[in-house]
Amino acid sequence: MPELIDSNPADCNCLAVRQAARHMTQLYDRHFAEIGLRSTQYSILSRLDRRGPLSINALAAQMVMDRTTLGRNILPLQRDGLLEAQASPTDKRSKELHLTQAGRECLRRARKQWTKAQDDFETAFGAPQSAALRDMLRAVVSTDLGAAA
Repeated sequence: MPELIDSNPADCNCLAVRQAARHMTQLYDRHFAEIGLRSTQYSILSRLDRRGPLSINALAAQMVMDRTTLGRNILPLQRDGLLEAQASPTDKRSKELHLTQAGRECLRRARKQWTKAQDDFETAFGAPQSAALRDMLRAVVSTDLGAAA
């Protein structure tokens, strides 16, 4: 019979990261609610603004999201006219997501709310700790966890 290993949920890395993510998301979502966005939607609009048109697969990979989850998040953005899917100029079978003018305007207003959320977080957590946290989380994302399995 296999030996049972005692585990403490408080020591679970996944749980700690997910709880922190939910806690932070609630802060950002409160700020974005004023303009009718959620933090994930802001991230999508912001990424498309910085990187230009992207396929759903490319955007999902850059955001470290499942393609179907991304698809569910872009539907309200398309419905509200903030982004649109257009045929790729290099491969007509593929579609790219483009920010619309309304999307750019929404993003301009959302950046003010993002700045407020950033300031609130850094006031509560500390600017140096916030910078260190971002560095650590970027390192986690760049780690090949699949190879460790």
